[in-house]
Amino acid sequence: MQAAAETGNTRTVSVRDIIEHTAKAKSVTSDNLRDIKGVTSLLRILALNALIEAKRAGDMGAGFAVVADEVRQISTQVESISNIMAEDLGREIASLEQLTEDMARQNQGARLVDLAHNAIELIDRNLYERTCDVRWWATDAALVEAAATPDPGLRSHASARLGVILDAYTVYLDLWLCDLDGHIIANGRPDRYPVSGANVAAADWFRQARQLPSGNDFAVADITTEPLLKGAQVATYATGVREGGRAEGRLLGVLGVHFDWQPQAKAITEGVRLSDEERKRTRALLVDAKGLVIAASDGRGILTERVTLKTDGRANGHYASGRGEVTAFHRTPGYETYDGLGWYGVIQQKTDLG
Repeated sequence: MQAAAETGNTRTVSVRDIIEHTAKAKSVTSDNLRDIKGVTSLLRILALNALIEAKRAGDMGAGFAVVADEVRQISTQVESISNIMAEDLGREIASLEQLTEDMARQNQGARLVDLAHNAIELIDRNLYERTCDVRWWATDAALVEAAATPDPGLRSHASARLGVILDAYTVYLDLWLCDLDGHIIANGRPDRYPVSGANVAAADWFRQARQLPSGNDFAVADITTEPLLKGAQVATYATGVREGGRAEGRLLGVLGVHFDWQPQAKAITEGVRLSDEERKRTRALLVDAKGLVIAASDGRGILTERVTLKTDGRANGHYASGRGEVTAFHRTPGYETYDGLGWYGVIQQKTDLG
């Protein structure tokens, strides 16, 4: 295997190349030291045979005995040197292997943190737009009139207006205009979702929106499945519909917008920049502030699995999360006026270092 790939006049060297060549150096060193030990062992045998023959020769072999003894001593010294070399080289190569693997894991972790950040930042930007949408649409004259006056014609007109909005914003499943008691009085897709008259007073997003101080504020609920929307996964944003469409106007009703969460989140987690080989050993997740998996590149555990991240108080980082696996995370940075919800982008990847 080549140590590097040629790219123009530049060689692209990977950590994997360094590890492979370190292993080869270790193997070559071990083979050569074994050969040296074999030679010194043979020299000692020859020297011993020479000494035996020199003894038989008596005075005639005295000079040859001296030479044989010198050869024996030299072979012993060479063996000692080779043993020291084997120990020293073995220790240094082992250290080099460990340092290289540590560097590889650090580089892997840093890259995965960047990928986790990209994923959570994309969803933040997406959801920031939802906060703008709901506050803007709540000032629509048709919605204000329908919330202010219990007239069937006005409510029908409001539903038609919500339908027009939905035609232009395909990321929403439905938009609901509610009265102050939580009854849905208009929605944008009545044919698909016949929810008019249903009561959502117990829903978190409605209760939060009911308490907002002004039309500049918004409420948001955790990702959940909505029975009235055929069990679809939704991110619901809400705000008050106020008299005259003014931010400080008297509260007349609540507008809830249901973001079609699943396809958007799936596109983000499956769109993480990974090679085909990496995808086989990588899982990209979005988790909420409680550790609940709200999106997963493999489609598993959504709204049922909880992940306990070892953040140690850090907004981002990575750590070994099991034998041969690295977990990287990045907390939501927020976007513009949207502070995020304490969610994390998470990448879990098995190492390819063996």
